[in-house]
Amino acid sequence: MHIENHQLSHAKKIVSPNFNDRPDENDISLIVIHNISLPPAQFSKDYVSLFFCNQLDSNSHPYFKEIDTLEVSAHLFIRRSGEIIQYVPFNKRAWHAGKSSYNGRENCNDYAIGIELEGTDTLAYTAQQYQQLAQVIQALIQKYPYLNHHSITGHNMIAPNRKTDPGEAFSWPLLSQLLESHSI
Repeated sequence: MHIENHQLSHAKKIVSPNFNDRPDENDISLIVIHNISLPPAQFSKDYVSLFFCNQLDSNSHPYFKEIDTLEVSAHLFIRRSGEIIQYVPFNKRAWHAGKSSYNGRENCNDYAIGIELEGTDTLAYTAQQYQQLAQVIQALIQKYPYLNHHSITGHNMIAPNRKTDPGEAFSWPLLSQLLESHSI
C-alpha cells in the first residue's frame, strides 16, 4: 500500500465536494479515527458515500432528515469488509472533525487526516478493518513527515463533549499491536 499524488493506491476513489485547501498543505500532523454507519448500526449500503457527496435522499430513512443539511467528508472510509474508499486527497482539508482541539491546537481539520470506520461505538470492528487501518496508517507515516505512532487519536479525544467515536468497541491496544507488527 502506498500513496501517490496524495491518493492511496489501494482505495476506490469517490470525489466528495466537502473539502477545501488546508492553511498549510504540508502540515499534516494528526490522524483522527471516527466511525459512521447510515442508517445507524446498518452496514453495507452506499449511504455513507451518498452522504459524503451531498446526494443522500432524506426520504430514504427517517434519520436522514436529521443530517441532510450537513456537509461532511472524510479522507478515507474503511468498510467492514476492509474495502477502502477515498473521498478527499490527503493534502486537502476534509470536513470530518468539526469544532475540535488536539493538544491545545484548534481546528483539527486544518492539519488532520480523517479516517472513518464503518461501525458504531458499541459494535466490534472487524479484523479486516484493523488490518487495513494499520496498513493505511503506516503508509501515511511513511509519506508525511509530521505523522508518527503518537499522532493518532479518536474523534472523542478532539471533541470530547460532542463526540464519542470510535467508541468503546474500538481496540486501541490491538491497533497499537498491529502498528508494531507493520512497522517499517
